[in-house]
Amino acid sequence: MSKLPELSVETIDRIIEMAWEDRTPFEAVETQFGLSEKEVIAIMRRYMKESSFRMWRKRVTGRNTKHLQKRGFVEGRFKSDNQKT
Repeated sequence: MSKLPELSVETIDRIIEMAWEDRTPFEAVETQFGLSEKEVIAIMRRYMKESSFRMWRKRVTGRNTKHLQKRGFVEGRFKSDNQKT
């Protein structure tokens, strides 16, 4: 695995947030930050508590929404008209 780049605390927080989101695919993280799925997993492992990391891995493993090619829908997520833009 490649060495992880130096990232700011804000960037790491955003990557973790995107990784936790069910409908944000790993490809979106790669597009925005240039990190592969393996690098995202390494960041999650390094910056999260072990129990939180295990819980996240259990959730993500096999989840079709985390990979664009496996998604069964075209649109991203539902956005309410009441939600801020």
